[in-house]
Amino acid sequence: MAIISTKAIVLNSLKYSDTSLIVKCYTQEEGLKSYLIRGILNAKKGGLKIAYFQPLTQLNIIASHSNKGSLNSIKEVQVSNPYKTIYKDIVKQSVVMFLSEVLSFSIKEEEKNNGLFNYLETGLIWLDIHDKIANFHLLFLLNLTRFLGFYPDLSEKDKQGFDLLEGNFSDYTSQKNVISGNNFYQFKKLLGINFDAIEEVSFNKNERQVVLKIIIRYFELHLDGFKKPKSLQILETVFS
Repeated sequence: MAIISTKAIVLNSLKYSDTSLIVKCYTQEEGLKSYLIRGILNAKKGGLKIAYFQPLTQLNIIASHSNKGSLNSIKEVQVSNPYKTIYKDIVKQSVVMFLSEVLSFSIKEEEKNNGLFNYLETGLIWLDIHDKIANFHLLFLLNLTRFLGFYPDLSEKDKQGFDLLEGNFSDYTSQKNVISGNNFYQFKKLLGINFDAIEEVSFNKNERQVVLKIIIRYFELHLDGFKKPKSLQILETVFS
């Protein structure tokens, strides 16, 4: 049993018995970890608060990590980057709910990955402090693939389509997993840009939904066990 001090991002929480939660976090020091938070649902003042464990909250924790694959425990917690707008804005709340679902299905690493952790941290801070965020989730997911190992190969951009299974550009536009035409054109708008360029990318409602479905399909093809998020429909409603 080791005592670890680390930053952590809450991916999700699940009720366990009448009073407790199991919380899954992505930690800076040791990757993916699950914690049993006993008694939090009827906690008195001064203890751990349930508000700390909302989706994608950024924390500093002192935790006890087991080496035997059992659940870990949190000794101390504080919010490291308090959000100013995310939990007050229904659109941002919907984005965060959706992203937490995707991240829960996508991140499996139980080892340190500073690049991935820093990407999640800075991306969420960007979301919190910006207003024009209708396309944020699209770019967040696409650029996440850099850290998951399947970012599109941009070396042959002049070809007529993109092969979602191979992750590269292709002229074989009649093949099953190759996107072409307007779908390909819309998808290409996101390639090679960062968050500060997202405000210059324009999609109408239908184009945004098409691009999101393409990205979800891309994840399904590259990640074993990836499930279509239940909150996808909520997100589509929010941006329609």
